Amino acid sequence: MTIPADLRSRKRLATRQAISNAATRLFFVRGFEQVTVDEIAAAASVGRMTVFNHFPRKEDMFFDREEEGRELLRAALRQRDPAIASIETLRLLAHRLALEDSPYITFSAAGQGFIATIEASDTLKARARAIRDELAQVVAQALTESTGRDANDPLAHLAASLLLATWSTALIEAHRAFRQHGDAQLAKAGFLALVDQGHTGLNAAMAGTPYA
Repeated sequence: MTIPADLRSRKRLATRQAISNAATRLFFVRGFEQVTVDEIAAAASVGRMTVFNHFPRKEDMFFDREEEGRELLRAALRQRDPAIASIETLRLLAHRLALEDSPYITFSAAGQGFIATIEASDTLKARARAIRDELAQVVAQALTESTGRDANDPLAHLAASLLLATWSTALIEAHRAFRQHGDAQLAKAGFLALVDQGHTGLNAAMAGTPYA
């Protein structure tokens, strides 16, 4: 009997999530470098090759929402209201994600475990920096596409780099604030305040361009 494509897709996604969940639990308890792929496979009840079929690198199991995050940024600019500038569209996206309690902007005990695991691993810290740089490239490309500018426009790359620096700083400071006082809503408010402050500077830097 042939398995319907949508069922195969759901099973594949479920397997991928099970591997990521098992890996993350082990990383939290023992640290990223101390966990082997064979141990992850055993914890997820799959074979070693199944793990690699879903995640080419071990760190991809930890940062398993990376592509979803890229698509969020692309979609926000692709679907933006033409009356709203590209940079403002992304600021509004941050506020919408916060309002929706997106996993990207959630401050909790589990989130502290996530941050602590990264801070304890040189491999994960390097991958986090690489993801930030890759996201900056995604934003730059989306900015030029949304405004009809040349893909190599240096202003788009400047805007994207400033935006990622703003959001990264806001997230780091919000997680630090939550660690100190344990108030998720206060941490989220601090995140948005820094995002807004950073976007004020970003708008000033991009004044007179199609992005602001």
